[in-house]
Amino acid sequence: MAKMLLLFSFSAAMALAGTPGGTATFNRDIAPIVQQHCQECHRAGEIAPMSLMTYKEVRPYAAAIKEAVALRKMPPWFADPHYGHFANDRGLPQADIDTIVKWVKAGAPEGEAADLPAPRNFLEGWNIAKPDLVMQMPAPFSVPASGTIAYQYYLVPTHFDRDTWVRMAEVRPGNRAVLHHVIAYVRPPGSKWLAGIKPGVAYVPQSKGEGDMRDAEFLVGYAPGLPPTELPEGRAKLIRAGSDIIFEMHYTANGHAATDRTTIGLKTVDASAVKERVLTMLAANGGFAIPPGDPNYKVEADFRFGNDARIVALLPHMHLRGKDFEYVAKYPSGETQTLLKVPHYSFSWQLAYVPAGDIVVPKGTTIHCTAHFDNSANNPYNPDPTKKITWGQQSWDEMMIGFFDVAFDKNMSADKLSAPEEKKGEEPAKSVAISEAKPALN
Repeated sequence: MAKMLLLFSFSAAMALAGTPGGTATFNRDIAPIVQQHCQECHRAGEIAPMSLMTYKEVRPYAAAIKEAVALRKMPPWFADPHYGHFANDRGLPQADIDTIVKWVKAGAPEGEAADLPAPRNFLEGWNIAKPDLVMQMPAPFSVPASGTIAYQYYLVPTHFDRDTWVRMAEVRPGNRAVLHHVIAYVRPPGSKWLAGIKPGVAYVPQSKGEGDMRDAEFLVGYAPGLPPTELPEGRAKLIRAGSDIIFEMHYTANGHAATDRTTIGLKTVDASAVKERVLTMLAANGGFAIPPGDPNYKVEADFRFGNDARIVALLPHMHLRGKDFEYVAKYPSGETQTLLKVPHYSFSWQLAYVPAGDIVVPKGTTIHCTAHFDNSANNPYNPDPTKKITWGQQSWDEMMIGFFDVAFDKNMSADKLSAPEEKKGEEPAKSVAISEAKPALN
């Protein structure tokens, strides 16, 4: 009898804990999962189409949530688990998926109010710490209901009289419905890029020469799935004294006239707190021509390091025909290492992959990127499988860029990061990539 009571008590405890065999409830079992993995995007003012902050908000979507997590469509995460480990891995553990499936099959019960965890606190309007510098487009931009919209550029002078170090940065879109991407660039003093641009006025480059942006540096960007910049203590991006910030805006007409006025927030740190500077580099190839109907067109690009550094983030970028992407490090010793493999690239969710530990790259290391494109009718996202596709800024064109963030001694010149052949005599394709490519975004 005592043995039976013990077994009964153990089984009851398992049921109350929501373990296999018990009945999962929202308040006890599902709310913690949603808080940790969903609410960053699924709340008012963020990118997701619906809020999932409460049981009443989650319950109508229970069946859709079950299907999305079971198929691993949500949360979006595309890294092959056989290569690398990532600190920002969004993928749900199988145990959490099983709990959600079990909860929905049981009728998605709410459970006891006492089991509900305290709500997760978010800073209203920002995903980073409260910015100490906020920059906004000088005026709203009117987006027409139809047609192709050229990239719009806005100049925001910083008036910084000393070098400024940025540890956190975030883009807050004014109208996500028509805004495909934003990139804020640091344009250093004396740059010839966009020479004709004036403060306060939307600008479109007037000549090919104005597009040479090799001295500009990526500060922060926005695109579906791209997180804000949040660097660990001791690391920061640099805005040199006298620099300007250039907003690059990619708008897409959606059938309704609209306006947008986007804002960028920066969290700065004192120079004495910075040991390593972080810079966004790239391996890119703009010289491809994808034949009509080709289901598996291969494009490759290389970048070779001219000094020791650490890779702290990886960000592959293609457009609607992008199929897969891979980064491989080829070390001076002859050894190779697959840093990231994305077997199913998604233009809808352009993610950054942050290694769980820095990837040390000695001088002479080559980052080799390989991408495949599907220009066939079997690609449901292909705008036109009958066209030959080349490099271009619009989403129906293509790009092949392997971005990666590099950390290095803040006192070292950034010019020393690239091997000599990367700094001079570049082929036209690589020049196009550097002049027009931006992270995860076009």
